[in-house]
Amino acid sequence: MSRTFPPIGRRRVLQGGTAALVVLGLLLWWLRPWAEEPPGGDIDFGTGTRAGVYYEYGKLLRHEIAEDMPALRVRLLTSAGSQENVADVATGEADFAIAAADAVATYKLGNGTGADRLRGVARLYDDYVQLVVPPDSDIRSVSDLRGKRVAIGLPDSGVRLIANGVLKAAGIDPEKDIEPSSDGIDTGPKRLGHGLDAFFWSGGLPTDGLSRLAEKSASAFRFVPIDAALVAKLHDQGGATRYYRATKMPESAYPTIQRGDSVPTLAVSNLLVTRSDVDPRLTEWLTRTVIDSRDGIGGTVHSAQLVDVRTAIYTDPLQLHAGAQRYYQSVKP
Repeated sequence: MSRTFPPIGRRRVLQGGTAALVVLGLLLWWLRPWAEEPPGGDIDFGTGTRAGVYYEYGKLLRHEIAEDMPALRVRLLTSAGSQENVADVATGEADFAIAAADAVATYKLGNGTGADRLRGVARLYDDYVQLVVPPDSDIRSVSDLRGKRVAIGLPDSGVRLIANGVLKAAGIDPEKDIEPSSDGIDTGPKRLGHGLDAFFWSGGLPTDGLSRLAEKSASAFRFVPIDAALVAKLHDQGGATRYYRATKMPESAYPTIQRGDSVPTLAVSNLLVTRSDVDPRLTEWLTRTVIDSRDGIGGTVHSAQLVDVRTAIYTDPLQLHAGAQRYYQSVKP
């Protein structure tokens, strides 16, 4: 026997339509900020030397930003590195910058100008300390640097901060026990063996400045190991040293140089930093671009492949910017 269903009333139709609108509204809210007009204007973005990973990452991120926010103009600022970048953001010279966690912590512990305004956007990738010497060098450990001509990075760089710490952990006074040089990754590789016995570099893997040198010859240079025992002594210095961790540089970083061998060293996380007064909506959009561009940027800057939404929120020693927090909450499973 067939059944006759009662006609749908006007009230039920209105209720169904209202429910559909609510679902649509929730969907649009979840998809924001893409449902909104992209932010525009001008921002200054701190990177590093042109031969380093910071600058290369900044260039590629600027391209991605142009795709997502075409009305936003990004000016890349070159710098000595992390320490300068942190100060630039804190004092308003830059709006965003990349900086290593130890440099951020050092600035905060030193009560630098505007330190209380610093905020985190994302944890990006790790910097690895790379102690480089000529292939025929008699330097086999950090302690062998005593009396040598050693490049310890530019004065306001993250390299200088970490190199001085490593040397002190090995019982070497950076001012008295070596002939220090301010060469960075832009000039250090050229001077290696020609005025320099060794140079420190701290950067993502691989770094173009070293990759280009490796391409010239499979015996262009070699790495000096920094073992876990020395990293433990480094931790004894206190302060920002807790952001260093003992690790190994994978054999795939510079395969023609390492020839299948990993290198004991230490690493520190890089953070994308900003200030508390930077527009939350802009920061939310930028955070999304950083996360979504991982694979695109990672094709060139291999270390960027490690950017991940699950770890990006850990920006210690900085609390998250309100806009970045809003983004992470929107994609929380």
